[in-house]
Amino acid sequence: MIDGMSGVGALSRLKTSEDTEMASAAIMPQMPSAASQQASGSFSEVMQSLGVGVMNNLKAAEGQSLAAVRGEAVTRDVVDAIMTAEQSLQTAVAIRDKMVTAYLEIARMQI
Repeated sequence: MIDGMSGVGALSRLKTSEDTEMASAAIMPQMPSAASQQASGSFSEVMQSLGVGVMNNLKAAEGQSLAAVRGEAVTRDVVDAIMTAEQSLQTAVAIRDKMVTAYLEIARMQI
């Protein structure tokens, strides 16, 4: 589970289809535009916002899965949420791998 057992309580409160739709609306993270990235500043802030977007995707997919178990969600919405979360997670892992590779390249440089 994403946030452990504390997250289950929050997701179990999705009782109506409106709540489930709100959870599915949070699937796509809000990507900052190029202008707002320049204004926001640091690389760490951009990476943090992308990480938050990935976490939101994972939480929304988990919420959709729990709603499906309760019989309150359409199968297509559940599959879409899970596929989006999987793609976000794969992207985050690829970015992490590139950052580790770049760090190792810098660490191998002779000073």
